[in-house]
This record gives sequence, C-alpha cells and structure tokens, in this order.
Amino acid sequence: MISLYRPGNGILHRMPAGVKLAALACLALLLSLLQPGVLGALIVLAAVSALYPVAALPLRALGDAWWRLRWLILVLAGALWLFTSPHNAVISTGRVVALLLLAELVTRTTRMGDLLEVFRMLLQPLRRMRVNPEAVALTLSLTIAMIPVIAGFAAQVRDAQRARGCGSARAPCCRCWC
Repeated sequence: MISLYRPGNGILHRMPAGVKLAALACLALLLSLLQPGVLGALIVLAAVSALYPVAALPLRALGDAWWRLRWLILVLAGALWLFTSPHNAVISTGRVVALLLLAELVTRTTRMGDLLEVFRMLLQPLRRMRVNPEAVALTLSLTIAMIPVIAGFAAQVRDAQRARGCGSARAPCCRCWC
C-alpha cells in the first residue's frame, strides 16, 4: 500500500494514531467555530507550517505540501474574493489550507496500518447496524493511500503530453488525446 508516511523519530511520529486523528478533528471543529480574522488565519497557517519541522520532517516536505495546494488556494481564494469579500477569502482559504496541511502532516507521520486500526475501532459500534467495520476501514485507508498515486499518474500524463507537444498553443496533435 502506498502512503505519504515517512519514517522518523519526531514527536508526532511517536504519538498514537488515535491521538493525532482526535487532535485533527478537534482542530477542524475549532477552526470552523472560531472567527479568527485575517491576522488569526495567517497565524494559524504559520503555526501549522511550524509543525512540520517539529515533526522532524524536512522543509522540502512543507514546500511540497504548499506547492500541491497552489491551485486550490488560487481557485478558492479567487472565487471567494470575487463573490464575497477579500476578508472572507483570506479567512476561509486559510482555514481550508490549514486543515489540509494538518491532514497531510497526520498521514506523513502515521503508518497506514495504524490509521486502519483506529478507523476499525471507531467504526466498531456500526456493527450493530450490519456494517462491516473492517471493510469500511479498509476502504477509507485505501482512499487515503490512493490519492498520491492518482496525483502521480496525473503528473505523468501531463509530462507525457508536454513531451509530445500537447497542451501548447498549437493545434492538438493526432497522436494523443489532448
């Protein structure tokens, strides 16, 4: 199974998976309920970014995370800027980006097997309603694991299209579907 997990010995690597998922859920709830303002949103983003070195992850991992979010940031912030206000755009985009960075941090510091076990334990009460917690937990963990794989395939397709000259200003070529 492919995942974003990177072995390490930082404090977040040593924390139990359940604690990390509970903290992520609590922070998501807290960010949803609070109205931090523009300065507060920027402070939250700085604090979340500061957790990457605390987790003993290289700064490149933080840079890659921000780079992967660039289009989401541009589209979300642009749409909110246009349809609501610049103030709301910064706050809402900051919340979403902070939560996505936190979620990536959890997946980078937690083994997929540990996440699978936590999901299975959390879903155990659904067994009374004839839900198979093992199947649902496996589905969740496979979904998490496959996101980077699909992103990698998309990057390979873009690179192959660029190599063939597709995606440029000229007319589409007949050798590829672009």
